[in-house]
Amino acid sequence: MSEAVVDDIVAVLPPLLDSLQALIFVARHLNPADFDGVMTAIGSPEDTLSAARSRLSEWPPQFADVRAAIETAGDAALSAFTGLRAVQHGGGDITAVFRAVRYLPRAEEALYPLAAKFPPVSTFFLDPALRDDAALASRLADSAAANSGIFHDRNEHGSRGGFSVYVPEYYVQDRAWPLVMALHGGSGNGRGFLWSWLRDARSLGAILVAPTAMAQTWALMGDDADTPNLSRILETVRSRWNIDSTRLLLTGMSDGGTFCYVTGLERASPFTHLAPVSATFHPLMAAMADAERMRGLPIHITHGKLDWMFPVEVARHTSDTLTAAGANVTYREIDDLSHCYPREINAEILRWVNG
Repeated sequence: MSEAVVDDIVAVLPPLLDSLQALIFVARHLNPADFDGVMTAIGSPEDTLSAARSRLSEWPPQFADVRAAIETAGDAALSAFTGLRAVQHGGGDITAVFRAVRYLPRAEEALYPLAAKFPPVSTFFLDPALRDDAALASRLADSAAANSGIFHDRNEHGSRGGFSVYVPEYYVQDRAWPLVMALHGGSGNGRGFLWSWLRDARSLGAILVAPTAMAQTWALMGDDADTPNLSRILETVRSRWNIDSTRLLLTGMSDGGTFCYVTGLERASPFTHLAPVSATFHPLMAAMADAERMRGLPIHITHGKLDWMFPVEVARHTSDTLTAAGANVTYREIDDLSHCYPREINAEILRWVNG
């Protein structure tokens, strides 16, 4: 790699990673009541990124793949900031904020292929607590195993019913791996939600599946086309990779968390652990659930004290109701969490699954 190209990468990557980290902070702390405070807290990392972006224009053709990844990720990050700043300056509402934040997973998806080439990118896609783990770094430094990495099955943006999979690059067939099936929130998609969990699956060693609902959100009432689709997806994944049938986690955010209850409390559910996040719950779900299925079922509930969509009192009551019905409930309430996804809870949930 030429010295000029190296200099450009050194100039562009740090502000790009800083900008993505700032967007992760916004997504985690997104609260309509404190939006201006959150935006003030991140500073203006996009200014440095925008200034460095022009350095990518004159690269030799042999570096086209690296340039395209950095450009695509950078442009997605800058589009996110454009949308967020417009709202900050009075040009939109919370809906526009959610639209802007959806550029974050697109930037992460574009950048991830460079994790195998550039250590700072690889480090970015790790649990912060494990970024200095020498054994993990050694596993990731080896050549990626066959049948590992990211796969998409009919899961383009805007499509319904498909799924995305991440398999750690150090996958080995002779070991049974825990599986995380992570359900997006209402109007979301699995391809984007994959990135809420990828760094933890990569750090702790789990196969991650992120399906997309058959309709605009999960089948919370009426005909349920999602449960059979999740079963089909699970069987497809099990046919390709060695999955531990005793560690099958179903988790999800908001509507996805609520659907964890809807499908996960059914007698025939294959999932061994449920972990709804920022979800709602109706007591009839417990009343209608199979008593044998409920008995001792591990359920990890995460909810924010500041949740403005599903008040925290609902989650507290849910914990009590499920405990009374015989489930083995772990309840985690986060003081500064609004109605958004707390990535920091993933490692705790995976360790809970692993016992």
